[in-house]
Formats: sequence, structure tokens, C-alpha cells
Amino acid sequence: MEDLRTAGDSAAATVARRLLGIRELAATAREPAAARAWDWCRELSAKAATNRAAADGELNELFRHGDPPDGLRGSTEGILVTTTTNPLLDNAVRLLTGMWMPWQGKRFGATGGVNRMPRTAKLPAKLLWPLYSMTDGTDGVLAFDFSAYPDRGKNDPDLSVLAIDYANSGNPRLVIRDIRDELVQLVPGAYLGKILYRLPGDRFMKVGYFALRSPS
Repeated sequence: MEDLRTAGDSAAATVARRLLGIRELAATAREPAAARAWDWCRELSAKAATNRAAADGELNELFRHGDPPDGLRGSTEGILVTTTTNPLLDNAVRLLTGMWMPWQGKRFGATGGVNRMPRTAKLPAKLLWPLYSMTDGTDGVLAFDFSAYPDRGKNDPDLSVLAIDYANSGNPRLVIRDIRDELVQLVPGAYLGKILYRLPGDRFMKVGYFALRSPS
């Protein structure tokens, strides 16, 4: 995490000061602070609709100020904040995410977890991955198991993140096993994630951001 107190006068400093204020609030009022961080992510999602490059820059700064999550357990609510600004991937990413939006979040255990999807995702998933079956759960349809472990960011090697790795043998080979999410905590209960896609040579390209929040 970058030092929030030593930032200069720049767009990055504006992000740092705003996050510092939310973290100071979290010291005495955790739930309102988490709500403010969540609202910020939703604000950036709306901003991306008209100025995706600016939203992407702010999200990058916000991600770099995050802490590695510690002890994240149970179901979380999730939103896709924005997809890539890379024109080569935009259409493919929109097609893939559009199949199961609104995505509902993730469920975490001690060493991994699973995605929570709407029931409407079953049919398009069956068309794309006919041999893969989603599971009905008490908190939604469950799909695409992942392993979760502390790591360094693939494109931010100076950052500590929670890696969310979909290379499990039970996941579809097409697309899913090449996805890697990286998660940081903004404040307790609110998290920002970066979505990466594996390229040849073990390189990773960013394809978007998502946000999670724990139930209050």
C-alpha cells in the first residue's frame, strides 16, 4: 500500500486524501465507512460510462492504496465496476460479462471460494461450456471455484494482494482458467478487485475492476 499521508498535489493525491478520510471514519464507524467506500466504487462505475479512461486512472490509484485483505470469509455482494479500456478486448469482455450480469458476488472460505451468479446465468453458461454445471446454493447459483492466497500483484509487483486463481481443474478451460483476480481492502468490509487475463508467456492483461462488500 502506498503512503496516504505523503502524497503531493495531484489526481493521485486527491484519491489518497479521500481514502484517508474514509479510513479515519472507519476507526469509529466501520459500517458507514464501508458504505462510503462502496458508494465511491459505484460512482466510478457511473463515471466510466462517460469517461472510462479517467475512471480507470482513479481506480488504479485507489487499488494501489489498498491493503491485502485479512480473514475474508462468507458471502459478499459484488458489482462489476468497469471493463478494460483496451479496444482489442472490449467486445469480448462485454460479451462474456453480459452473459451472467448482474453478477452477485463471491463466497469465501479459508483457502478459496466460489462466485455467486444469478439463475439466468445457467442457460448461457451451458451453451458456452456444455460440460460444466453450476450448483444451486442458498445464496445464489454457485460457479467457478477459485483458490485464494496472498501474493504480489502481477502488474503491480510492489503491492501485496489476495490472489483469486481460477486455474482449478474443475473450471472450464475456455476463458475461465486464464482469469486471475487480485483483491485489496479499502476499509474493513469494502474491497476493490482487479480482473486480469493470462496471456502467452505468463503475462497478464487487465480487463476490468470489480468491488465487493461484506454484509453489514
